[in-house]
Amino acid sequence: MYNPSWEVIIFLLFYASVAMLSLIASCYLFFRRSNAIAPDVTPPVRLRRWTAIFFAAITLCHLWYLPMYFLTSSEDMMLGSTIAALLDCMTVIPLTIIVLLVMLQDRRRPLWPSYVMVAPLIVGLSWSVTTRSEALLPVLCVYFLLMWLGLIIYMVLAIRQYRCWLRDNYADLEHKEIWQGFVVMAIFFLVYAIYSLDSGELIYEYATEVFNIELICYLLWRVETLSDLSIPTLSDKSIAVDDLSLSIRNKIGSLLKQHCEEPQLYLQHDISISQLAKKIGINRSYLSKHFALQGITYNAYINGLRIQHFINLYHEAVVNHQPVTAQQLAYESGFRSYSTFSEAFKHVMGMTATEWMRLSEK
Repeated sequence: MYNPSWEVIIFLLFYASVAMLSLIASCYLFFRRSNAIAPDVTPPVRLRRWTAIFFAAITLCHLWYLPMYFLTSSEDMMLGSTIAALLDCMTVIPLTIIVLLVMLQDRRRPLWPSYVMVAPLIVGLSWSVTTRSEALLPVLCVYFLLMWLGLIIYMVLAIRQYRCWLRDNYADLEHKEIWQGFVVMAIFFLVYAIYSLDSGELIYEYATEVFNIELICYLLWRVETLSDLSIPTLSDKSIAVDDLSLSIRNKIGSLLKQHCEEPQLYLQHDISISQLAKKIGINRSYLSKHFALQGITYNAYINGLRIQHFINLYHEAVVNHQPVTAQQLAYESGFRSYSTFSEAFKHVMGMTATEWMRLSEK
């Protein structure tokens, strides 16, 4: 009868606690309707559900790897590891890809390629389990790493498209960008791939579980802080730029001045291009092409108006001898965060707001 050492027993307790953490996270996303991490943000329901399924798969993953710690025969351990890897390829790995795709909030982007990508792994591991042969395992490991590399390249390109779409459709980008989160996630997955390919000591097992904790915490944070976007597609090509006649372009310009600039609609937080189009009574596609013809994005248009508002407020404060700070005026100008204001101001004015204010005093 196999008697595990105290080191293994301690690790199994840690292993079980990580499995319980993933189960709790899954139940939280499935059954809790309110947002605990960022109550002011409405997260996408679709991403919330797929992430909950992913957490459930991580819990199951811990169950089918558990017998590995009680096997003594090297042949049994290899077979058990191959079966567990096969189950991973049927659940955890495609669900990981799905979560990444769903983060982009593009309902036209199909999810079935996730299983196409892992199909060679499923077929190869099934053959290895059936024949009890290890001949294909090195090839499958190489394919696994190449698959992740290809996925990272694809996601980088997709996120660039996503970022352009955000700037074309939203005035405020807070709680929408996913660049930083994806870079962290990509590093996690690369580290996880290295650990999963290593058959070494218990320290690697601990490292893998620590990775799982980081991944669970990160995904919980990302799901609850990513805003649900109302526009279902990442592009709108229904109207070509050349289709806008000069009269329509002039009409849109006057409508923007009448309904957006003069009533200071740009001070409203998180107003989207669809909402603005509805306010001024124009087709959203026409409005989008209007900004494209000017060589700017919708985000740049709104930020430009807000920065001009900031400048006007500052000059008024100087005339009235009122003490003000750049941060105070930034919030009064419609910006939700000072960092966003600083980036936009430097892009438009070529210097920081504090530098500009210092020069204006001379």
